[in-house]
Amino acid sequence: MSRWRVRSGLTVLGIFAACLAAGPAAAEPATTVLFPASASATRFSGSAFDTCSAPSVATLQAWTASPFDAVGAYIGGINRSCAQPNLTASWVTSVSRARWRIIPIYLGLQPPCSTRPHKFTAATAVSAGTANASDAVKQAKAVGMLPGSAIYGDVENYNAADSSCRNAALAYVSAWTKELHRAGYLSGVYANLSSGAKQLSDVYNSSSYARPDALWIARWDGDSTLTGWSGVGNERWSNHQRGKQYRGDHDETYGGVRINIDSDRFDAPVATVAYAFRNTSTGSLNARSAPATTAPIVRTYAGGTSLGVVCQTPGSTVSTTSVWNKLTDGSYVSDYYVATPSNTTYSAPLPRCTYPFQVTASTLYKRTGPGGSSATAGTLSGGALAWIYCRRSGTKVGTTSVWDRLDDSRYVTDYYVATPSTTTYSKPIPRC
Repeated sequence: MSRWRVRSGLTVLGIFAACLAAGPAAAEPATTVLFPASASATRFSGSAFDTCSAPSVATLQAWTASPFDAVGAYIGGINRSCAQPNLTASWVTSVSRARWRIIPIYLGLQPPCSTRPHKFTAATAVSAGTANASDAVKQAKAVGMLPGSAIYGDVENYNAADSSCRNAALAYVSAWTKELHRAGYLSGVYANLSSGAKQLSDVYNSSSYARPDALWIARWDGDSTLTGWSGVGNERWSNHQRGKQYRGDHDETYGGVRINIDSDRFDAPVATVAYAFRNTSTGSLNARSAPATTAPIVRTYAGGTSLGVVCQTPGSTVSTTSVWNKLTDGSYVSDYYVATPSNTTYSAPLPRCTYPFQVTASTLYKRTGPGGSSATAGTLSGGALAWIYCRRSGTKVGTTSVWDRLDDSRYVTDYYVATPSTTTYSKPIPRC
């Protein structure tokens, strides 16, 4: 931020053989994200900006006239220098309700050859990455950024020609990624294209380092394109996993309010937050373990109470809608009884519930149904995020018959996705 402040076949055997060499990854580079019951990821695609101190709610209200729909916020880190008087849980709630997406940034310890004052060493890189990720989760939770959020570790410019420094930076990012995954958060990294981003790309498939889920590069060339990056092939971080800061410090004015900003283009995971909506049922509202009227009741809510809604997902039809709301405790209620903007379809700014995990095979074919006899319908490259909506049983591949339904309604075998289990269903992903 530069601020102080499978080859196509029709048989299961064919699928298995096509990906056999890669195998399911139990460790690096695709480490498993341990999403808790309440988690869901949120994705943003569009124009964003970041600035040193989080703008006030009033400023962001004025900036609804701008072309931006997401804002970067420095949630913590020893190298963060700007005061953050506005960055509170109420700020997160207010700006999210106003339909802003938030990009959490953590400016922690920096590589040993960085010009920043607070650094890790080659010997402390792993412990520093782990500790910084742990603190980043703490800071994110304190302001209401929930599990499933992506947090972007800011790795500022360093001398990439210094091999010791470069390797320390890679070890730091690997530890950062593993700890965020352990805590149920996605790992993002912000890095200069020439120092950091290219080095991460060079070890993209290395078994020595855990791979972050999203890459946000800095290259101030005025080009907001999210492909064609020098040294970073388009097949890497290829499925809604990229951001670019394409213009550095400059002033822009909207709604009569001027801010000094960096300009960004995003197609990547951001913060997940809860939205408060009133329970409109006249009696008790049943919250269930899955988005279905046949699922067990796990608790009830009195009519008129406020509900914390994380995301929306399809389920059993109740009166006029098949939309269900996932709550902050991981339970589900029919949207028909919640005062969201619509009781027939999905409502902005609520995101769809989704659970992204990295693909562990070099190439994974998407199919129109949950089986090897279904037609192929595109591919996912190794390290791409499989954005899973739900899961169902299908043709057995390897050790599992579980298939994942993706955000585009295609299916992939779960055997080549870094979910917690390669034999059975993994929580908290609902069944289709």
